[in-house]
Amino acid sequence: MKEEPAAPTPIILGIDDLRPLPRATRIARTSYEGIQLLQEHRDSFIDELWLDHDLGGDDSIMPVVTLLEEAAFNRRPFHIGTVFVHSANPIGAETVVRSLTRWNYQVRRATA
Repeated sequence: MKEEPAAPTPIILGIDDLRPLPRATRIARTSYEGIQLLQEHRDSFIDELWLDHDLGGDDSIMPVVTLLEEAAFNRRPFHIGTVFVHSANPIGAETVVRSLTRWNYQVRRATA
């Protein structure tokens, strides 16, 4: 009897300064690390991307959002199944949702 090949492990990335995000396969704690993480997966399908707006101090998710927007503007969007925005900052979270939805990313508000 032939054994079925194992399904590939989903790629679930998280960018959050504090939360453990147990479903994530990789976590970045700053926007700089988040940009690096996305660049490492540039040519991969990312099943889920979890974003927190406030990343501690003066850092926020907005540099990451800009990267995603610019990629879509240049007709080379990142291949992401769903972007989940989980933030205690409702105005910041809504800004992220609006910005990424505008560029046809599938975005949902969520709790982490």
